Amino acid sequence: MQTRWDLSYLYSGFDDPAFTSDLNALKSSIEEARTALASADDDRAFIKAFITENEAISCLTEKLFSYCELTLSADASNAQAEKYLDQVMLLSNDISLLSSSVVRRLGNMQNLEEILASLPEAAPCAFALREMAEEARHSIPEAIEPWILKMQLSGGGAFSMLRNKLDATHLVEYRGESLPLSSVRGLAYSPDESVRRDAYEAEITSYSKMEIPMASCLNSIKMEARTLSELKGYPSVLDMTLAESRMDRETLDAMWTAVREALPDFRRYLLAKARLLGHKNGLPFFDLFAPVGKSRTYTLEEAHDLLLREMGKFTPKMAEFMDHAFQAGWIDVYPRAGKSGGAFCAGVHSFDRSLVLTNFQGSFSDVSTLAHELGHAWHNRCLAGLPYLMIDTPMPLAETASIFNETMLSYQVLSSCSPEEELHLLENGLMEATQTVVDIYSRFLFESEVIQTRADHAMTPDELKDAMLRAQDASYGEGLDPAFRHPYMWACKSHYYSSGLNFYNFPYAFGLLFGKGVFARYLKEGSAFVDTYCQLLRSCGSAPVAEVAASVGIDVHSVDFWRESLSMIRRDIDRFCALCE
Repeated sequence: MQTRWDLSYLYSGFDDPAFTSDLNALKSSIEEARTALASADDDRAFIKAFITENEAISCLTEKLFSYCELTLSADASNAQAEKYLDQVMLLSNDISLLSSSVVRRLGNMQNLEEILASLPEAAPCAFALREMAEEARHSIPEAIEPWILKMQLSGGGAFSMLRNKLDATHLVEYRGESLPLSSVRGLAYSPDESVRRDAYEAEITSYSKMEIPMASCLNSIKMEARTLSELKGYPSVLDMTLAESRMDRETLDAMWTAVREALPDFRRYLLAKARLLGHKNGLPFFDLFAPVGKSRTYTLEEAHDLLLREMGKFTPKMAEFMDHAFQAGWIDVYPRAGKSGGAFCAGVHSFDRSLVLTNFQGSFSDVSTLAHELGHAWHNRCLAGLPYLMIDTPMPLAETASIFNETMLSYQVLSSCSPEEELHLLENGLMEATQTVVDIYSRFLFESEVIQTRADHAMTPDELKDAMLRAQDASYGEGLDPAFRHPYMWACKSHYYSSGLNFYNFPYAFGLLFGKGVFARYLKEGSAFVDTYCQLLRSCGSAPVAEVAASVGIDVHSVDFWRESLSMIRRDIDRFCALCE
């Protein structure tokens, strides 16, 4: 079983002639697309040419960008990867300009629906083409767009890359050793309280070494977001994000209403865990991830076997798919110096392959993370064969398969575990749910304040720490010990620094609760739901969020739907509290 991902299917290295050839081919493809679109005789010919050229450009861009980005994720000091990523990003600017010209042309077409109805090549991409025509209302003015895109490379894009490099190379002094930040954060899952507390204190202390550049990165990225939302004619950054997410305010408000109602339940869980661990003033941050009950660690082989056995109960195809991911070098497993923290899944559509990064250290949470990221990979498999125009899954729906997998794994393991393991497994699920609902709510509040304040001034590290603590107080409340919170969560969470991808938080809460709602449908329908589920995943890039949800009978505008999903978590909280007592 390979423990580092294999990128050789893309290129053998940056000196691979195929890499140079594809880089040159991308440059040529952009020019050929410009020529083809400019010479199109009429709107019908224009759309036909765009569909053809977009496939070729998207394939090359994805391949080149993936190789550079994935190489850097596993080795932040790789100078060649950074050099070529800059080149690909410059070419991406040219592609963005080309795409903008297409958006403007589509927005001006009076006969778009007639063409979509009569042109066979357009039928599979009709939703994307209509969406692009609508997007024309929020285009950056053509005269300044090239300059805006170039400035973004040295603005938000550069600050995002700097943040990732700071994170990947940041060392923490822990018990006489200099360890990568990701390794120290992983100690939060240790069964030894002294290890958890020492790691927490070492982590918090270490941030003072990079709080100033981190604050500069965050302020710059959020100011750029404000500028772009104004330039595109959106009332706010949140409105721009919702539009890009194919989600409306009604859905977001309904979800947050139900979440706020449920916060007292999550606080009951946190207080019960605190009492179990001997704390009197709420749960200290360093014990948020403390294992409870009969816990165990897993080797990678044991994690592999558990996933195949339990996820295979949904469909044997899932087990076969996961096994292939482990055996074929799709997963970079363990933490090491220079490697990015956290976990993610990156699909390469043209190869029908997904690459997964984790920082596995053996906890059940790490096994659940593997299930989560391989859920993303399964989602990518369900999108296989679709045109590139139709695989753009909006952020809220992007978490559907990953949360479904997490929920499935927990459900299957709980249904067959011994009584003494139940407390541990319940707590592990509640720990993750608390992060995805309560902590995500705090991140939403924090980012909202940063974007609002950024209109007036750049926030200092002290202001950012204060805003984070207030956001944690509003979400965790008395459940979290006020003496031991995490004022630097803004520095260690990469999602705040994704240039062009703002409010990368609420989609996780949406994904958890929507995924649980979808899982509830599976429990009612059994194996007959498997095909419906896979079709749901395949349709995620083909309609607005509310319509995709409606296809499986879910009304995301209804607060009651979100309350029902949260009630599934409440039942686990009730059982956990009873076991604690």
